[in-house]
Amino acid sequence: MKEKFDVVIIGAGAAGLMCAAEAGRRNRKVLVLDHAKKPGRKILISGGGRCNFTNYDVSAHNYLCQNPHFVKSALSQYTNWDFIALVSKYQIEFEERSHGQLFCLDSAKDIVNMLLSECDQKNITQRYQQDIHIIEKTDSGFTLMANTTDIECESLVVATGGLSMPKLGATPFGYKVAEQFGLPVITTTAGLVPFTLHSEDKKDFAELSGIAVPAEITTQDGTSFKEALLFTHRGLSGPSVLQVSSYWKAGQTVSVNLVPETDIQTLLERSLEKHPNQTLKNTLSKVLPKRLIEVLIERKLIVDKPLKQLTPKELKQVEENLENWQVLPNGTEGYRTAEVTLGGVDTDTLSSKTMECKTVSGLYFVGEVMDVTGWLGGYNFQWAWSSGYVAGQWV
Repeated sequence: MKEKFDVVIIGAGAAGLMCAAEAGRRNRKVLVLDHAKKPGRKILISGGGRCNFTNYDVSAHNYLCQNPHFVKSALSQYTNWDFIALVSKYQIEFEERSHGQLFCLDSAKDIVNMLLSECDQKNITQRYQQDIHIIEKTDSGFTLMANTTDIECESLVVATGGLSMPKLGATPFGYKVAEQFGLPVITTTAGLVPFTLHSEDKKDFAELSGIAVPAEITTQDGTSFKEALLFTHRGLSGPSVLQVSSYWKAGQTVSVNLVPETDIQTLLERSLEKHPNQTLKNTLSKVLPKRLIEVLIERKLIVDKPLKQLTPKELKQVEENLENWQVLPNGTEGYRTAEVTLGGVDTDTLSSKTMECKTVSGLYFVGEVMDVTGWLGGYNFQWAWSSGYVAGQWV
């Protein structure tokens, strides 16, 4: 005996729950399946447990996708303001942080509970700790086996996320479903992830672990982010590094401006005029942590001597090394600590208006499983809400 549903959604994360709530509102009989014990695990740990659920400023510019226009339709159909209105309806208190980022004041649990409340409809069923063994296309839709139950549905939604944070149960299941139905998958890599350094660099900078400085980091293709840089015992992290990591290619250097808020040339000229006997180290300690300056001296990136002894060429070199420090990452920390997965199901095979597969009727992909990656700052959750909402209108 097969169970029959209008819609089966695989994945009870942000996009899957959003899609379920919307499909349920259309009186569709919905089944949500997930291999985890509970829904929304990634939501719960995001933003340090506060969930950076969206941003005040969202546009296609904030996303990486091989088709840069793909995200526009969904983002306009369900905007950041729509989600903010939903959060406000549930009286969830939130705060704005830098760059328009919105976080729960209390806990990410508030967002999960809100989504579950939205899914609290008599025609929506949720099942957890489900292993899906077989998915097959039929004339009327799909059949699949979850644990030992045979299930039939008209529409199948893949909302299984990416490969980031495997300790939360991330798997390549969604990509395998895409490949089963002949859809290309853009090569996946870790995104929004810290850099690791080569052993010599790591040894020199490990002692700075925990120190953060404002920085502007630029990739070889000219993509640039100005936010905090954090030294770690493995390499470099902080918002500026995470942002740039999504654009960085293995083997490339990145350029780091360690003093983006300071005109170093002016600082050096004025200090030379007023305090010619002051050492370079003491001059720079006005704008950089002393421990960092000491490491730069040890690495001979700057020479510590009284300002009056520095030649114009040496002063120019100090400026260059601080504003255009060249770093060659060894790699990234990988999916283990990555916040998102770059790449995924090729969006050229999907409708940007409905998220339905162009070649397999009734098959939909939402959220991180497809080749759409947002910047740090609430953009990936906004994509989950927007793509889930849109699919929910059609499944």
